[in-house]
Amino acid sequence: MSDALKHECGIALVRLLKPLEFYKEKYGTAFYGIQKMYLMMEKQHNRGQDGAGFASIKMDVEPGERYISRVRSNHAQPIQDVFKQINDRINEEMVAHPEYADDVPKLKANIPYIGELFLGHVRYGTFGKNSIESVHPFLRQSNWMHRNLILAGNFNMTNVKELFQNLVELGQHPKEMADTVTVMEKIGHFLDKEVMQLYQDCKTEGLSKREASPVIAERLDVAKILTRSSKNLDGGYAMAGLLGHGDAFVFRDPAGIRPAYYYQDDEIVVVASERPVIQTVFNVPFDKVKEVEPGSALIIKKNGDVSMKEILTPTVKKACSFERIYFSRGSDAEIYQERKKLGKLILPAVLESIDNDTDNTVFSYIPNTAETSFYGLVEAAQDFLNQRKKNYILENKEVLNADSLEKLLSVKIRTEKVAIKDAKLRTFITEDSSRDDLVAHVYDVTYGVIKPSDNLVIIDDSIVRGTTLKMSIIKMMDRLNPKRIVIVSSAPQIRFPDCYGIDMAKLEGLVAFKAALELLRERNLYHIVDEVYAKCKAQENYNDSDVVNYVTAIYEPFSAQEVSDKIAEMLSSPEIKAEVKIIFQTVEDLHIACPKNLGDWYFTGNYPTPGGNRVVNRAFMNFYEGKDARAY
Repeated sequence: MSDALKHECGIALVRLLKPLEFYKEKYGTAFYGIQKMYLMMEKQHNRGQDGAGFASIKMDVEPGERYISRVRSNHAQPIQDVFKQINDRINEEMVAHPEYADDVPKLKANIPYIGELFLGHVRYGTFGKNSIESVHPFLRQSNWMHRNLILAGNFNMTNVKELFQNLVELGQHPKEMADTVTVMEKIGHFLDKEVMQLYQDCKTEGLSKREASPVIAERLDVAKILTRSSKNLDGGYAMAGLLGHGDAFVFRDPAGIRPAYYYQDDEIVVVASERPVIQTVFNVPFDKVKEVEPGSALIIKKNGDVSMKEILTPTVKKACSFERIYFSRGSDAEIYQERKKLGKLILPAVLESIDNDTDNTVFSYIPNTAETSFYGLVEAAQDFLNQRKKNYILENKEVLNADSLEKLLSVKIRTEKVAIKDAKLRTFITEDSSRDDLVAHVYDVTYGVIKPSDNLVIIDDSIVRGTTLKMSIIKMMDRLNPKRIVIVSSAPQIRFPDCYGIDMAKLEGLVAFKAALELLRERNLYHIVDEVYAKCKAQENYNDSDVVNYVTAIYEPFSAQEVSDKIAEMLSSPEIKAEVKIIFQTVEDLHIACPKNLGDWYFTGNYPTPGGNRVVNRAFMNFYEGKDARAY
């Protein structure tokens, strides 16, 4: 994705099912869990580089011994900083007490971060906040072991104000209106109620307060707590929680919008936001890593029992398609093939744009994450060329000789690395869009590989705002003097904002929306904008379940090709000598390529939760009223 776009975050959870002595004997270290957590978080650094956090719980410790440890960082390299802090603290103790090295009970009793249960998190801040207070995991503390709650998640809630008000009505005074804090306090409220009820039950049974503690841990019904606390949640989420005594859970939204995968054997239970992370770190096959089911929670009890419990009734599965197009690492076996298919399926449109002239066309890609789709595009182009050669041979077999056949077979699909991203320059520029001259030099081009008679086809993951295309890529490609520049998006046109964890909150930032507005002006149809605003405004106080997405009417007068052509016109500029064309994947072909991830609301406006329709209407009203504000 050539435009800078941020995704919410990734989670990692490890539960050791054996005593620490087992890992010391088998793997040579009692710090096995910490080491695996480092690898799982590092393998997900693509999901978040604004902050990272780590928390651990020691089980069955004596009163007065610290059993929860947490460290967070918002430094430039937060994962490395988190584990540097952990290692420095461990090394400090080990230098002072070398006798701990082979004494696992003393290690556990005296060394921080070592334990049986671990939770990690990496984040991008979609709201632009990057203070240490915004970094997960969050901690809700109590002197009752069972009422300590550690929470981390990959989510955005569309109805934070409503959830916040629910807490106020319960008598709470939340410290801020943020979705993570709000969700944590809501879970915490019902956790408190459940613990107190269980304590009263134990008291009735004649148990002392101290005797009641392990009984509460055994009887605590995590699924019941989650069911009560999640009743009004509207959003996309995969959230992980640890309770102070050792229970843990990972809970996924009913539409399966945000991803969560897990693996278990007799030694460990692990959860991550991406399947290959677990495969790589624990060397397990593809089919052993399962998805946490939508609307369900994977619950790990202190005693090691693992179960999948339905918390909310699953809806139609709308897993985020951007996970497959761009966000998740392409090393996943399914994602790799899906991305290749995205490239293959768009070839017919590419051939039409270059008049089937593959001989005078160079294929390339920007940025590196588009490489897999590029392979699919080139494979399909090679198949097209091979068919053309075959037909020619069959039609001319009577007159072919060795020289003409060799000349025919020497024709190949031409591929080049024509653009190289200057990562340091991108880091220096950050998000300041006013630095147009600097943005124009984010990519370096490879000179000498393009002829003036050539088409240059560049495939990208997706086109969101178009800023980098206009200010950098198209200008740089034009310096190579091609006849035609064809920008290919392996994703469809992004027409609507996201509200479930991707940093696409404002309609006016989307180039497809700008193009539709321009077409409405040109064709004297701009009254539709006023009509849409009136309809959105009329729904302002409706219940979410009654709200309709009227913003789709902005695009209805035009074909997808008309919008694409207008985008190409807007992203070009008078000094560009080459003809510029832009091609987008169709929604239908996206679903063929990625059949398990049918979440397409940013392309179609079909939001998977009622809150999505409210958000898109609010985003449109903000645009119309000139408010520079987020819609949720």
